[in-house]
Amino acid sequence: MSAIRLLILGAVRQHGRAHGYQVRNDLEFWGAHEWSNAKPGSIYHALKQMAKQGLLVAHDVAPSTVGGPPRVEYEINDKGTEEYFTLLREALSSHEQKTDVLSAGIGFIVDLPRAEAVALLEERVAGLERWRSSVTEYYTPKEGLEQLGHIGEIMNMWVHSADAGAEWTRGLIERIEGGAYTFAGEGEPFVGVLADDAPNPYATHPEAEDDIHGSRDDATPPRPG
Repeated sequence: MSAIRLLILGAVRQHGRAHGYQVRNDLEFWGAHEWSNAKPGSIYHALKQMAKQGLLVAHDVAPSTVGGPPRVEYEINDKGTEEYFTLLREALSSHEQKTDVLSAGIGFIVDLPRAEAVALLEERVAGLERWRSSVTEYYTPKEGLEQLGHIGEIMNMWVHSADAGAEWTRGLIERIEGGAYTFAGEGEPFVGVLADDAPNPYATHPEAEDDIHGSRDDATPPRPG
């Protein structure tokens, strides 16, 4: 599972309709370009691909001021919404997710009802516990991991990773059950997207005015200078 699909579907859904620069700006505001593959080129490419796959609807809304492709805004449809929630639930419940996918899931967790979010995270904890048990039961010598030489440190690392992941997830469950955050159906959620005219302190590359208006959505974006 790729984090980029979940990130883009979630970002477009939060806006209602958004052009490529808005999506890129949001993801950079969240720092996703540091912890995922959400780089400019992959964002624009994924938007166009998901429109072709019927998950997003592309709207040509304004001509380019420099003679390039028109500004394109993307809107999530019913099929895209179904895919979004499928990816979100998988990101939160699977103990085998990569860190970037789990991070994307946490970023959109409040789109779910509180009870469902807790249930998915509990499923993740159970998976981590099962995996840890299988490692310690079948791969740990009676005399201890040191009997495997330095190779034993591999299992030691994974056992500690499972313990840390389960501990963090239990802490999140406790905070959610204690009333933290605003989940679906509970009122106005935290707004995690930038307003159109708001500066982004984490932007990797300042865009020209025409880029902001979206004429590059169907073109290759410039590389950061």
